[in-house]
Amino acid sequence: MIGMTTPTLNPQIVGQAENAHGAIMTKVLAGTGLDRDRWVALSLTMFNGGAIEASQLTERLTGALKIDPATAQHAIADLAAAGLLTADGGLVSVTDPGQVMFDQVRAATGPVLARAYADVPAEDLQTAARVLIAITAGLNRELS
Repeated sequence: MIGMTTPTLNPQIVGQAENAHGAIMTKVLAGTGLDRDRWVALSLTMFNGGAIEASQLTERLTGALKIDPATAQHAIADLAAAGLLTADGGLVSVTDPGQVMFDQVRAATGPVLARAYADVPAEDLQTAARVLIAITAGLNRELS
C-alpha cells in the first residue's frame, strides 16, 4: 500500500498491548477472588517451584508490579487467608487449592494467548521480547 509505513514501537503501542492482556486476565480472574496483585503473587510462587521466602516474594511483587511493600504483603496475606498460600517460618508455599486455582487460570488464558500470538513468527516474538526487556530495564533504571 502506497504511503503506509510500519509503526515504530512506542508507549501507546506497548500500553495498548498491556491493556489487552490485562483485560483478558480481568475476564478470566472474574469470580475467582483474585485480582492482578494476587494472581501475580500466586504465579511468582508457582514459578519459584511452589515455595519462596516471604521477603523475596514481597521484593519480586514490588518490582514486577511497581507497588509498595505493604500492598505486596497484603496480597500475600489475602492469598494465605483464602487458603491458596501458606506462610510458615518466613516461607510462603502454594497449597493444593492454590495449585488448582493456578492451573485453572492458566488453562483459561493459555488458549486465548496462543491464538493471539499464533500469527506472529517466532523470530518476531523473540525480537519483541528482547526489545521489551531492554525498555523495561531502562525504565526501571529511571525509577531507581
